Amino acid sequence: MSNSRFSLVLLLSAALSLPAIAHIERSEPLQSLRQSYFAIVGMTFGPMGDMVKGDIEWNGEQFAAWASDLAAVSSVTVERGFAPGSDKGKTRAKPEIWDNKADFEEKLGNFRMQAAKLAEVAATGDRQAIAGQFRKTGGTCKACHDNYKSRGYLY
Repeated sequence: MSNSRFSLVLLLSAALSLPAIAHIERSEPLQSLRQSYFAIVGMTFGPMGDMVKGDIEWNGEQFAAWASDLAAVSSVTVERGFAPGSDKGKTRAKPEIWDNKADFEEKLGNFRMQAAKLAEVAATGDRQAIAGQFRKTGGTCKACHDNYKSRGYLY
């Protein structure tokens, strides 16, 4: 790649990353990390649920792409966003996360495992199997939400 093309790519990359950087609250970067992670998970998982329920037209290719995205996103190490002291400030995380860290991390591991499995099953195109695996994956979300996510909104 020529130097001018490399410079252009670098400049465009920097410009495109500004909105992501702007989202991070300087006073609470760990909360911003977790909120961003879970927002991406939700925005990826939600449309798949709409397809499974029939609220939007089924598109197996699109579903498989979203499932692949979910598996990739789930592998991000969000645990670093739950460092000691990050339970203060704008958060939906219940204090029990810090009291039951091993259980929380086990539930997060289950989510990652089921999200990876969803991507595999989605690639087969078997709509019934996909729906079943989608429900299993959603169950791992619910297991964590039941114990560790407050019902109140952030702000």
